[in-house]
Amino acid sequence: MNRQTETREFQTEIRQLLDIVINSLYTDKEIFLRELISNAADASGKLRYLQLTGEQIAGPDLNLEIGIEVNDQAHTLTITDNGVGMTKDELIENLGTIAHSGSKQFIQHLLQNKQPDKNSEEGSDLNLIGQFGVGFYAAFMVADKVVLKTRSYQPDEPSWSWSSDGSGTYTLEETEEKQRGTSITLELKESAFEFGKAEKIKKIIKQYSSFVPYPILVDGEKVNTVEALWMKNKKEINPEEYAEFYKFLANAYDEPAYTLHFSSDAPLALHALLFVPGENFERYGISRMERGLNLFCKKVLIQEKSENIAPEWMRFVRGVIDSEELPLNISRETLQDSALIAKLNKVVTGRFLRFLEEQAQEDPETYKEFWGKFGMFIKEGAATDFTHQDGLVKLLRFESNLQEPGELISLADYVGKMKDDQKGIYYVSGPNRQTVEGSPYLEAFKGKEIEVLYCYEPIDDYIFDRLNEFEGKPVIAAEQDHSDLPSVDEGSETAGPDRLSEEEAAALSEWLKEALGNKVTEVRVSKRLSDSPAILLSSYSTHSMQRMMQMMNKEFAAPAPGILEVNTKHSIIKGLNELRKKNDSFAAVAADQILETAQIAAGLIVDPRGMVNRLYSILERAVQ
Repeated sequence: MNRQTETREFQTEIRQLLDIVINSLYTDKEIFLRELISNAADASGKLRYLQLTGEQIAGPDLNLEIGIEVNDQAHTLTITDNGVGMTKDELIENLGTIAHSGSKQFIQHLLQNKQPDKNSEEGSDLNLIGQFGVGFYAAFMVADKVVLKTRSYQPDEPSWSWSSDGSGTYTLEETEEKQRGTSITLELKESAFEFGKAEKIKKIIKQYSSFVPYPILVDGEKVNTVEALWMKNKKEINPEEYAEFYKFLANAYDEPAYTLHFSSDAPLALHALLFVPGENFERYGISRMERGLNLFCKKVLIQEKSENIAPEWMRFVRGVIDSEELPLNISRETLQDSALIAKLNKVVTGRFLRFLEEQAQEDPETYKEFWGKFGMFIKEGAATDFTHQDGLVKLLRFESNLQEPGELISLADYVGKMKDDQKGIYYVSGPNRQTVEGSPYLEAFKGKEIEVLYCYEPIDDYIFDRLNEFEGKPVIAAEQDHSDLPSVDEGSETAGPDRLSEEEAAALSEWLKEALGNKVTEVRVSKRLSDSPAILLSSYSTHSMQRMMQMMNKEFAAPAPGILEVNTKHSIIKGLNELRKKNDSFAAVAADQILETAQIAAGLIVDPRGMVNRLYSILERAVQ
């Protein structure tokens, strides 16, 4: 039998494409294996379709699987599938020319944009729609020579061998292969001998191709042993399977706290399986968590730890997103359509937030545990993610003066419990519950059964400052100068039998403003104090925000001027007034100390050096 053998030149565009693929298209050589396995899986999928449609095929009893054999001594790697195979014409069409696909424009565009773009990360030449079928050529990144043997599924078609060193020509030869499908043997470059080792190949498969829907055998051992659970009906999956999949995906040992499995058809088709880990190690200050969502297209990994499909605050979530609608560039390594990716991000994030809200309502105790571990991320999102702020704010939880220590309340529940005449949502800041409950800012609320939220972290103030209102109710800091804050005695006069007269109170306020100068913006009689002598109010931001500014910028080392309110029925203020009337020089010392004590009570940072000498003066006078 005379076998046909012929040598052909690659089409000009193919030679150009090979140069680009080998030298600049892929950022990681390992990608070649993913591409070849994906092609083998596609060929197997086409064969399965033909079987289902009743098409007559050669070797109908062959199992659909992908075999990989490595030879570390000969430095070769062979990938075999039992898929549709190719005829001679298909070999020439698929591997010798790209004109049939109408993709000449792709090559022209690629070459025209080959000049480096200093304003882009990778250069604009790669930001093109994929599906050009060039993944096969990635083999030449690691191979000096590639030999492909194939036989079409069509019973009467002969088998063929295609070989090339990628330099400009390829050879076609008719062979006597009996088995349907395709095998590709790579004669590895010296710089790529590592790909002739079975362990290296298994590692790459587990990273990129674990969920290919056909068995992948490396030297006879099945490597992809984990199912793509996200593509299955969730009714068919038990909690143990979810837990095992989470451990495999996240390389974790704990059990997932939450599992969210959903599919969507609109506004775009996707399958998602998300997990909240059992523990958050970032809260211990060990390290910042890496992103944990992997992006797949048709069960093939496109981006590991993707930074595109979820906001930064969701970095604690582990899982998989799979969408067939993703426009990929030629190397499958970067996503292209920013509008579509933004839509994907919005769908995934929105669905996750609704899930957490449902869990919080259905099982508050479990959500409380989640909040204790992962609330920091929700707060981060509420402070930075304007797109999803409404959903994030609903998930916030706080302690309050009407809740037992450790018990939490949401903003929605707070609003639902508000008194009919209550004008706003009130909160007060401090490092812990004990400090907050000793704060003079709570005095106006005591005995009135008005709920005040406790904020222990500076980010809480930032969130509320941005939020401004919730469900139509203004959010008001108890330490701010705000007309909607309650008074100790609503409707009462500032003067009384146990207070300074209005005239003396006015004179004292005027004197204090003069004595304290630009350290305060105003001095006035307080309606908010019952036990403390004085209180400092902020006219433009919370004291917590001011404290942050003090720590971040030396220009704000001294507390910003605020409004000083004095309690004119307090013995210290009455005593100060007597000193004022006597023109006692000690009155100015006492005034400074009253202000700085109020600043300390507000949590502001006060330079202690000036206070030390003043306190000694006060002690000296007290013991005389």
